[in-house]
Amino acid sequence: MITIEHLFISPGHNFFGHYGKPAGEHPTLAVDQVECVAGRGIRGDRFFDHKEDYKGQITFLAMEVIDEVSRMLGVVDGDPGAFRRNVLTRGVELNDLMDRGFEIQGVRFRGSAECSPCFWMDTAFAPGTEEALKGRGGLRARILSDGVLRIDARTNDSVDAGHASPAGDAGPAGDAGPAGDAGPGDDAGG
Repeated sequence: MITIEHLFISPGHNFFGHYGKPAGEHPTLAVDQVECVAGRGIRGDRFFDHKEDYKGQITFLAMEVIDEVSRMLGVVDGDPGAFRRNVLTRGVELNDLMDRGFEIQGVRFRGSAECSPCFWMDTAFAPGTEEALKGRGGLRARILSDGVLRIDARTNDSVDAGHASPAGDAGPAGDAGPAGDAGPGDDAGG
């Protein structure tokens, strides 16, 4: 069972495009629901209409990972918004959704890439966060259908073979453009 525990949007980039410069000061806004727009992103978020077929139209991070990283680093009551991922889930192994179609709350997605952690994580959450998140920093995905995701909505949706499609159905597996300019580990999260 997948649970959405937190939803976040941010109107601007704090880290993406700031390599070698100070971080931005755009807020990360906790919201009760987000509007997913197929092929475009989350309405109101910094990556909405970022570029055509962008692989990070929406980002996911598992609360189980945040819990473990918090324990490892001795962080108590850390801000889950510091990770700058849109959807924080519980009950699904996000790495298993890479290059696969899946559905949550009636909205279809296709996992496109890992949300690799970057050096900014050590400042935004706690020293050691970048290293602790390697290989489990979350999932970037393309949005395949319009719909709304809501916080605390428990669902039995997950990877659904009926919605899994060949990579060609969701566009190219990689981004058409450069990796971005967030710096080492370009996580496109900021």
